[in-house]
Amino acid sequence: MIRVLAVDDQQLVRMGLRMLFEQAPGIELAGEAADGAEAVRLAARLAPDVVLMDLRMPGTDGITATRRILADRPAVRVVALTTFDDDEHLYPALAAGACGFLVKDTPPGEILDAVRRAAHGEAPFSRDALARLVDRAVTAPAPSGPSAPPELPAVTPREREVLGLIGAGLTNKEISDRLHMGVTTVKTHVASLMAKTGRDNRIRLAVLAVLCGIVPD
Repeated sequence: MIRVLAVDDQQLVRMGLRMLFEQAPGIELAGEAADGAEAVRLAARLAPDVVLMDLRMPGTDGITATRRILADRPAVRVVALTTFDDDEHLYPALAAGACGFLVKDTPPGEILDAVRRAAHGEAPFSRDALARLVDRAVTAPAPSGPSAPPELPAVTPREREVLGLIGAGLTNKEISDRLHMGVTTVKTHVASLMAKTGRDNRIRLAVLAVLCGIVPD
């Protein structure tokens, strides 16, 4: 059972998350916090697996709360869930230790998928946030100057398709729909790609796809 702490100063948002998790198998809402200070206290007491963290809140904000929670419990997975999908919120959240970044209009099914992925060590990001991270990683100059594109290791044609769609920012569900295969099969391909390429998260796979020029138009 994945234990989640939902942090948001808006009661309506917390209520929506509560209703979502009540119907989700394998996920339990361990607690709710209306501000960052309460989130820090509850994280220490409830030991959640995943924290869904709003960033702009009165008093202690989500960035500060994330930093304090992870200083005390580094194994907790914090996913930012915010209205503001911009770099002014994305990079401070990542610097504080958040493992993912979602916007509040993310479909309910994708929020559940993000919680499960975060709990299993993955890094869930909204498509726009992932695209900005990949773009920054690809365009950043290497310390030793320009280098040749990386060589793609031996992957199957289907894995190559999946990798290209990861580079385009698609979620597992969107890849499943595009390639007409089950989500579980997509996850198997993603795990295989991580093992074959040595890239241990989705962002690094996406960067590899872009550098290898296999992202579809």
